[in-house]
Amino acid sequence: MPADAKSPKKLRNNRAALTHKVVYALRHPGRVTPYLRRAGRDAWLRLRHADHVRYYRAVMASDTRRNPEAAVGSRTHQRWLALGQMQFDYLIEHGLSPEHRMLDIGCGNLRGGWRFIEHLDAGNYYGIDISPDILIAAKRTLTERGLQDKLPHLTIVGDLTLDFLPADHFDVIHAHSVFSHSPLDVIEECLANVGRVLTDTGFFDFTFDRTEGAEHQVLREDFYYRTETLLALARRHGLHARFMEDWEKRPHGQSKIRVSRAAPAGEAGRP
Repeated sequence: MPADAKSPKKLRNNRAALTHKVVYALRHPGRVTPYLRRAGRDAWLRLRHADHVRYYRAVMASDTRRNPEAAVGSRTHQRWLALGQMQFDYLIEHGLSPEHRMLDIGCGNLRGGWRFIEHLDAGNYYGIDISPDILIAAKRTLTERGLQDKLPHLTIVGDLTLDFLPADHFDVIHAHSVFSHSPLDVIEECLANVGRVLTDTGFFDFTFDRTEGAEHQVLREDFYYRTETLLALARRHGLHARFMEDWEKRPHGQSKIRVSRAAPAGEAGRP
């Protein structure tokens, strides 16, 4: 990931604008044909699936057939391993312990999940995803890593109401590269319900593609939000929310917000 991935200039870019696309195409001519091919495929899938979850499930089915690791945003196996390690290391630094119960929203093919499963006590990992194809790949990862005795829960979902999960249950909830592919109504559905399944001392971390300019989307696959929009949305549903500055040091293009049912110790009373 380039060192300037979160530079002020890039954070103001509108990737949906024609001028941005033209300049990008001139700088990267080799990427024009793959982009046009993907745009054509996505247009066809949107015609067949008006609902975003069904549409993105079809996108994931197509991408997973080609390469499950690329389908979750990793162009190489080394990058797949590195991003999973980054997710794991960050939560370990923030206190993830074996006895904690963890919900991994958009668990994919267990890029970070296999490390969490290995670390947590048996039965304490719950992974959910909208894509049956990527969950089949997740089971392959689980088998390859020899983690069957950890008894992880891997479940397909059609929404983010989390209504099948028990209340006050999860110490850590995690969504990496999920809201970066979600329209605002899907994000709001999650934030409206996540507080019910969190413990009093638990937290929910999610990454997002940050912009400091106009909010926009590209191909209905990649969505760019202002930090203030997502903080306000979480607070609207009674959640404490804060931007995680320490995540910005990681070599990853997305940013991170943490929400909880109450302000963490030492933050009570802060605006």
